[in-house]
Formats: sequence, structure tokens, C-alpha cells
Amino acid sequence: MNPLRARIDESIGFIRSKTAFQPDIGVILGSGLGPFAETLEKPDIISTAEIPHFAKSTVEGHEGKLYFGTLGGKKVLAVKGRVHYYEGYTMGEVTYIVRLMHFLGVKSLIVTNAAGAVNPNFTPGDLMIITSHINFFFDNPLRGPNDESMGPRFPDMSSDYDPEYAQLAERIALNLRIKTQRGVYCASSGPTYETRAEVRMFQKIGADAVGMSTVPEVIVAKHHGMRVLGISCITNLGTGISNVPLSHAEVTETANRVRDDFQRLITEIIKQM
Repeated sequence: MNPLRARIDESIGFIRSKTAFQPDIGVILGSGLGPFAETLEKPDIISTAEIPHFAKSTVEGHEGKLYFGTLGGKKVLAVKGRVHYYEGYTMGEVTYIVRLMHFLGVKSLIVTNAAGAVNPNFTPGDLMIITSHINFFFDNPLRGPNDESMGPRFPDMSSDYDPEYAQLAERIALNLRIKTQRGVYCASSGPTYETRAEVRMFQKIGADAVGMSTVPEVIVAKHHGMRVLGISCITNLGTGISNVPLSHAEVTETANRVRDDFQRLITEIIKQM
């Protein structure tokens, strides 16, 4: 058996020993957005630290728990605490949760993040519907041997973010009077924030926002044939657009400020998926 599949089977076995819940929709929660998980009805909660082969999150605001519960009649798995490439983990470890989601039954993935704006028309607190992404990690989670039972050797990324889901999110946001933007998300390895020169480069290659996550997860989700909706919480303006020094505290503070709007939006999206 493929070593990756063997690890996945062991992890799934442990999860199934704790819950029989069968999720259809997965949600990965970015920095400061974790409290959404607590809105699920009567959730089964599993600490990721207990799951065999699951990497431990080391970043403040990423608690490391899986919430299995219902929301508006939909069966949801919410991940409170992702792991990042900059923590020293491999791409396989970063995207392991998406593999587990697939084998737990997830067909649709909502992936969220906190991001800095490189589009000067954006303002902190905006929610950006991701239309596509740019992989600036210079690495890919599918590099290496491919297991055809999981997905094709060369996955098509032409519909990386599902256009119907994006339209649904925009329609719901309009009804809820929540401001949204549309844009391209660029991911780099971090953990440093971008320099002025890098922000200018990202603008020239077509990015609207930049962060340190999401792209590897979406690549693996597409490898498994999932439908994906991506939403960025714009927490700050990129270096050079604003002269305010960047910090993780600022990111968390802005995410907390828009948390209620984010939760209302995600809740209604899930109900109508």
C-alpha cells in the first residue's frame, strides 16, 4: 500500500473511533476566524494533537481542533487551526487535513485566510472572494509519486475556485449588506511579511492579496475533485501601500473586528450550498 494512504487510513481509523459523523462540507478557518467552529450545533470535537500523523499547529490563534457538527441542516467539518509551510512542515503535512476531509466524505471545501492587500483599492476589513491564485511557494504538494486512486497525475486547475460558489457568496453578501471584493490570492512561504519591492512585483503579476496559506490546500482539494470556495479577510495593506509596520497582532485584531460579518456570511453560504 502507498505509505501516504496507510497513514491516512490510520488517521481515519482514529477519527472514526471518536465520531461517526459524516461531513459533506469542510471549512478551514484562517487567523482570527476560528470562533466560527463554535457555532456548529452540538459538535463532536477532536484535538488534532491526538490524531496519528497529524502535524501540530504552533501559531497563535490556530488552536488545533476539528469540529464535526451541523449548521442549517448541513453536515460540516470545521478546522480550527491549520498548519503552515513556514512552521517547517512539508507540503504533505500542510495539506494532510484536506486528504482526511476527502476520505471522511467532504465534497465541498470552504477555505479562508487572513491576507494583506496589494490592491490599493482594498481596505482592511474587506472580505475578498478568491477568483484564482498564484503559487509563490515554489513547491507543490503533488510533487513526487502519484496515487491514481486519489487523483490524476496532472490535475486541471482551470476551475480552481468554483465560479458558482463565488457567485453564491457574492449574492448572499449583497443580501446581508456585507462588503466583498473579488480578487487573485498570491501565496508565498513566509513567515516574513512582504517587502515594498515584493508588493510591487505581486501587483505587476496580477495579485490582489497575499498570504502564507491556502494555495497548497486548494491544489490537493482539486486533486481529489472537490469544489472550492475561497474567502480572504483583508487584514492590512501591503508594505509601501501603507507605512504602518505589520504585525500578527494587527492581523488578529482586524479579523476579530469583522468576525461577526464573516460568520454571518459563511453560515448563509453553507445553508445554501
